[in-house]
Amino acid sequence: MDLGLKNKVAFVGASSLGLGKSVALELAREGARIVICGRNKESLKAAEAEIKTMGTTVLSLAGDLSIAKDREYFVDATLKEFGGVDILVTNSGGPPPGKFEEFTSEDWDIAVQQLLGSVVGLVKGFLPGMKERKWGRIISITSQAVKQPVNNLILSNAVRSSVVGLMKTLSNELGEYHITVNNVMPGYTQTARLTRLIESNPSFASVTAEIPLGRFGKPEEFAAAVAFLASARASYITGVSLAVDGGWIKGVL
Repeated sequence: MDLGLKNKVAFVGASSLGLGKSVALELAREGARIVICGRNKESLKAAEAEIKTMGTTVLSLAGDLSIAKDREYFVDATLKEFGGVDILVTNSGGPPPGKFEEFTSEDWDIAVQQLLGSVVGLVKGFLPGMKERKWGRIISITSQAVKQPVNNLILSNAVRSSVVGLMKTLSNELGEYHITVNNVMPGYTQTARLTRLIESNPSFASVTAEIPLGRFGKPEEFAAAVAFLASARASYITGVSLAVDGGWIKGVL
């Protein structure tokens, strides 16, 4: 299936590792030109080199999405290099696990900037060009926790849900410009973050018993769903939150 992504410009947040990197690689396979960003310069350069093997153009930018001036740098550098972005995939690292009383007001402020501020900043930066061209894809990588909260992840459960509200509202506002806006909710996927969760609580590995498919997801399986939503083939899908979770979410909606 031709997804119609050749030569499209895609900005993928937090893409030096994990799900973000997998999404960047998948979009590169489809012929998109890629912008990646991350805090770790070493892993960022490694991701850049891997994406280049797909035969496409890649721009790598070092910085922290939770910091406003770094977000502005990402936007400015991307616009200077490519003139605009067709596909924006918002993504960021997750806040630490813990219960409500373990976190300070500062912890909450950091989580808000990390998860919500990063989305707002990137959309503000890239949306004008999408509206001018009357075409765009905005996709937010959230979490299965926005539909079914995960124990001991209160920061993620609370703040990621606000991102879903933002994206649904944007989908209503931007439809007339042929810009689709969707969320993709990863379930338990084999990334470094999942590994850390299991290391801190070995019994966590038994969560596969709660997943109808009986296993953790693979990053490339998640990335394939994002690539489809970014494609020309998904032009009538907007305002949805798609779970890629092996059936873990038990609700009917």
